[in-house]
Amino acid sequence: QVQLVESGGGLVQAGGSLRLSCAASGRTFSSYAMGWFRQAPGKERESVAAISWSSGSSTYYADSVKGRFTVSRDNAKNTVYLQMNTLKPEDTAVYYCAASWAPGIVGTVIRGLKYDYWGQGTQVTVSS
Repeated sequence: QVQLVESGGGLVQAGGSLRLSCAASGRTFSSYAMGWFRQAPGKERESVAAISWSSGSSTYYADSVKGRFTVSRDNAKNTVYLQMNTLKPEDTAVYYCAASWAPGIVGTVIRGLKYDYWGQGTQVTVSS
């Protein structure tokens, strides 16, 4: 069982930055690929970014955030981050992190992973 707790959300003006954190419980964090998702009101949940297990050698970004968002992980702290720069009003959503048991899986396949555990979400609001 893995418990995930997101933090770092808030209200920011367009063009600003936020860094989301997702702290995970358990001793096997490095074996999980981690993903960030978001859901805006009235819209379906969408994948934002993902990072592969262990060193995080593989990353994935949705086209809408490519070049603005960066996903990273610190296995010593059991934490995955989402650095969000040049935020836009359309980035407003509840952001969730998720964990997928995926040791050894790298490359573009991380785009389609099935996630086993989810956090409770953190609200990000970008004002224009």
